[in-house]
Amino acid sequence: MTGYGGRRDQAARDAVTVEIGYALFSAAFAAAVVFGALAGPALLFDLPPTVEKVLIRVGLGIAPVLFMARVISVLLRFRHEDAAPQPSQPGRTSPDS
Repeated sequence: MTGYGGRRDQAARDAVTVEIGYALFSAAFAAAVVFGALAGPALLFDLPPTVEKVLIRVGLGIAPVLFMARVISVLLRFRHEDAAPQPSQPGRTSPDS
């Protein structure tokens, strides 16, 4: 909704939808890369069983945390950019200029 209680126009709804999609996709990609970097060696190479378990569990523990952190940070950044005040009207000078 807008600042005055009105409804969002279609462009604003589309922007929110695109930003949510970007947040989810980039978070899934980042989590997959981190999981692959941590658990990949355990899945590809013949390591001692204890090392394999530790690497896989660390990957499984960090990936969801990174996913949530990325989604939250992208959506909060979008919300702050969306709430930024409008620039002054063209052709007028600001009091502080």
